[in-house]
This record gives sequence, structure tokens and C-alpha cells, in this order.
Amino acid sequence: MKSLLSNPIFILIVRVFLGGLFVVSSLDKIIYPEAFTVSILNYKVVDETFAILTATTLPWLELICGFLLIIGVYSRTSALILTTLLMGFTILIVSALIRGLDISCGCFTQDPNAEKIGYRKILENVGFILMGVYLVFAKVEGITLLQVLRKKSDFPPSLS
Repeated sequence: MKSLLSNPIFILIVRVFLGGLFVVSSLDKIIYPEAFTVSILNYKVVDETFAILTATTLPWLELICGFLLIIGVYSRTSALILTTLLMGFTILIVSALIRGLDISCGCFTQDPNAEKIGYRKILENVGFILMGVYLVFAKVEGITLLQVLRKKSDFPPSLS
């Protein structure tokens, strides 16, 4: 198990998965910022001005950090930022559940009829948080896209 946790290929898989998750989740929010603003307001913790500011900046942060995780550039910093976002969002879900709110999370779609928040979403987020923490504290950063591209540029091997 210890070798798996410091395996560059395993780290790459976790990075690409978590990065891809955030890239995908950012797209609907970027395309529909007004709907994302409504999703934020549904949690009933911030005013409209803060919700608009969050809806216009947060998805871009998710997209950039997700992309950086995928390519392996600033991956620890990106993982730390995304993990912090996940922890904050998970606290929001717990708060909404305690207050009895019946809302969709606004994670991947802004459709108000999408799956509602619940304990399954909390468990899912805890898994993603653990992945992020793993990436922040991994002993190696794994293989980067630049390393992969460099190796591909060596093919076919020169005949000289």
C-alpha cells in the first residue's frame, strides 16, 4: 500500500480524476452564471452581491486549478485550493441539511430539478477531500503532461 501511495502513475490518475472533476463541474457554472447565482442563493448564507461575485469567479478558479492538476503544474497548490473549496462546500451542505433545505447542490448542473443534496453528497465530497489531501501531501508530484510530451517527442527513435 505504501508503494501505491508514492507511485507516480497512481498520483497521475488521482490528479487527472480530481482535476477533470473540477473542469467538468466548472463548465455549466461558467455557461450559466445567473443560474449558478440562484444555486448559491438557495443555500441562504450570503447576500445577492456576494453570490454574484462568487458565481462569476469561483467556476474560473475551479477550471484553472482543475486544468493545472491535470497537466501537473502547481499541482500541490491547486489540490490545496480545490480541497479547501470542497471542505467549505461540504460544510454548506451539512448546514443546509440541518436547516432542512431541499435544494440541488449546483455542482454539475444548474437545473433546480437535479439531484437534491443529501448525505450521499457529503460522503462523495469526503472521498474527494481525501484525494485532495493525498495530492497535497504525496511524497512525489507524479508524472506531468510535459514529461509525457517530452517522451513522445523521442518517438520514433532517431536512426542516426
